[in-house]
Amino acid sequence: MLRFSLAALLSLGITAATALTSAAAFGSTVLNRSFQAAALQRDWAYTVYLPTGYRASGTRYPVLYLLHGNNGNAYDWITQGHLQTTADALIERKEIPPVVIVMPEGGTGWYVDRKEKLETAFFADLLPEIETRYAVANQRGGRMIGGLSMGGFGALRYALTQPDQFCSAMLLSPAIYPNEPPLTSAARRVGVFGDHQFDPQIWHALNYPAQWQHYMSRPYRLPMFIGAGDDDLTIQADASVLYTSLRLSGNPAALRIIDGGHTWEVWSALLPAALKYTLDCAKPWMQNQGH
Repeated sequence: MLRFSLAALLSLGITAATALTSAAAFGSTVLNRSFQAAALQRDWAYTVYLPTGYRASGTRYPVLYLLHGNNGNAYDWITQGHLQTTADALIERKEIPPVVIVMPEGGTGWYVDRKEKLETAFFADLLPEIETRYAVANQRGGRMIGGLSMGGFGALRYALTQPDQFCSAMLLSPAIYPNEPPLTSAARRVGVFGDHQFDPQIWHALNYPAQWQHYMSRPYRLPMFIGAGDDDLTIQADASVLYTSLRLSGNPAALRIIDGGHTWEVWSALLPAALKYTLDCAKPWMQNQGH
């Protein structure tokens, strides 16, 4: 476990370096799109980042799917997380490869099949949509999953239940509460884990400890980047427990606890290190693709 202050990260230039090149000058593209998702029986919106020089023909790009938090939307990754300028700068400095990043709208559904069939839609509708519309990886070796807060819950669930679909996972302040969510958590109010009131049985059935043995029985191990702010007391403690459990089980993982709370200031500061760690798993796939 490594611990950094937010001031130290800034002084190292990790965050400031993301502003070295403007998006317009660097040439990456951010688009808002939607498509008809059969599992949802409605249009489903998503935001997509296309790196500089993206071409729809030729070699496929690695792809990272990022899930947003309960009180946000997909575009928050751009406006508050500074994902575009961060990715632009890292790609320009060759610290990460050119990557397509897809950010679906998750509403308050916690990415499970409760209010709507969001989990089914992710795998049955969104992945085929992205892999048909864009030149991205359609194999595990070039596909990654990540999320923050509520999205961290979803990303960890997808990583553990379908490890054959992803080569790594990124969890920023994941709302994974292995016991039960605190009374202040949105998980108790959104009508996902219980129809009229919070049902602990539904929470435990869908949360990661219930998927642990399934994951450990499979041949795949996903390196996981886990980060949180030290003022985010319950979440950083649960993140540390997850990290320790992964490492004790022989699963690669990295933990970063920095100064701050459950805020975009923390997540945007963690993003450069998180992207570098998460995208590292795609290197063998890229070599096979002739990158």
